Amino acid sequence: MAVDDTARVTVLGLGLMGQALSSTLAESGHTVTVWNRTPGKAAGLTEQGITEAATLGEAIAASPLVVAVLLDHDSVHDALDPYVEALSGRTLINLTSTSPNQARELARWAAANDIPYLDGGIMASPDMIGGPDSSILYSGAESVYAKHRPLLELWGEAAYFGEDPGLASLWDFALLSTMYLTFAAFYHGAALVSGAGVPAAEFATRALPWLTGSAATIPLQAAGMDSGDYTTDVQHLHFTKAAADAIHQTAVEQGVNPAMFEHFKNLVDRHVANGHGAESFVRIFESFKNPAQ
Repeated sequence: MAVDDTARVTVLGLGLMGQALSSTLAESGHTVTVWNRTPGKAAGLTEQGITEAATLGEAIAASPLVVAVLLDHDSVHDALDPYVEALSGRTLINLTSTSPNQARELARWAAANDIPYLDGGIMASPDMIGGPDSSILYSGAESVYAKHRPLLELWGEAAYFGEDPGLASLWDFALLSTMYLTFAAFYHGAALVSGAGVPAAEFATRALPWLTGSAATIPLQAAGMDSGDYTTDVQHLHFTKAAADAIHQTAVEQGVNPAMFEHFKNLVDRHVANGHGAESFVRIFESFKNPAQ
């Protein structure tokens, strides 16, 4: 029988994120038990009254709610498969980074073993947990989300995306890919001017307002992506191709690795070659959605 107690929580995994999640719960009055495969990471937490379990079995037995913040999908199974009977009737919230299909597999495994399951994607660094800019995305059993929402909101915004357990990680990775590629583009730009003796910090003073202003056009671009209407009288692909060719040439002349920019340039070239030069450069979205285009 499931235990109806939302005050006791076990956190599995004491990397920086697991420590931050555990500490925030303890500060809010929850009874927290922690476990880590390698002992010795709970010293700072025990000072907050958090209990370090000697074994994983003890950690699971301590609480009706178990939160996994482990390394990867395999590590979740490696840790929990031997304790599946002990987990039965308890709730599992998985905040380990897993692909959407891996999250769905874990949800099926949990359902087969009477383990209410919620999957999550953390959109925050450890130091942000509990602050106004922290957000964690959830999907899976809505009943679990509803019951534990007050607890989840201690860590930051708790956004629910539906019963499909793979949706949280899908959104998580889509947002992360946007961030990583934006940062990589900034690094590429900083490398271009570095050959002229411009420090990255100086380049950043112009890059940030430029990116911020450019990002304001994202909703308009998204409308075109959703409608499939790429007509434009502003910046068509012929214009973009000329700019992309010049930027690529500049990178080569400056001795900067052009590999990342070449992918963008190749997409532009392909759409122009296919007769879409008069359309908006937003049309390259179609090549991400359908690699054959």
